[in-house]
Amino acid sequence: MSAVSDARRRGLLIVLEGLDGAGTTTQVERLAAALKAEGHSVLTTREPSDGPVGVLIRQALTGRVVLPGAGPLAPETLALLYAADRTDHLRARVLPALEAGQVVLSDRSVLSSLAYQGASLPMEWVEAINSHAIPADLTLFVQVSIEVAARRRAARGGPEELFDAEEKQRRISQQYEAAIALRGAREHVVRIDGDATVEAVTAACLARVRELFAREPGRAPVR
Repeated sequence: MSAVSDARRRGLLIVLEGLDGAGTTTQVERLAAALKAEGHSVLTTREPSDGPVGVLIRQALTGRVVLPGAGPLAPETLALLYAADRTDHLRARVLPALEAGQVVLSDRSVLSSLAYQGASLPMEWVEAINSHAIPADLTLFVQVSIEVAARRRAARGGPEELFDAEEKQRRISQQYEAAIALRGAREHVVRIDGDATVEAVTAACLARVRELFAREPGRAPVR
């Protein structure tokens, strides 16, 4: 635990969260560009990660990994895979970057597991299997309507994923609210209007990140 604590004092972890179609991937890229232009050292990453377990999860989400004769992986299995991938992700990418004093921008983290896997499993159990994960210094929840998120998913194309059905997205949206209430005492979660333009969302996110920097002594840009 001390190694994690020391790492988090040297760097900052900022996570973007939201429904599929909220634009978290786009906003991570835009935030990274803006922060780098200001002289900050930034690492962008995502969950599921690009590691071996993360690749397996992405294959499961698009139906390329299934149980023979039984369809998609069991919800419990998928939840455990997400937790395992998060462990690898922390060790391989996040903690080394924090130790180096970088700003880490992650497209999703624990809140996604609580919302997505918590939609069909006890949220307390999902949180317990993710107890190793460090809390973000700032979580930007890009809040978007079900309808807008669906239109954006349709516009970007690609295969339908496991959680894309409207009824699932509505349930997940409700679970996000429960997850934010559960984690709010330990994490600084800020809501961002995701129905706004891409530029407006970036501006709102950037303003919150700068507020975080202002609260952190010695957060001068690292070139």
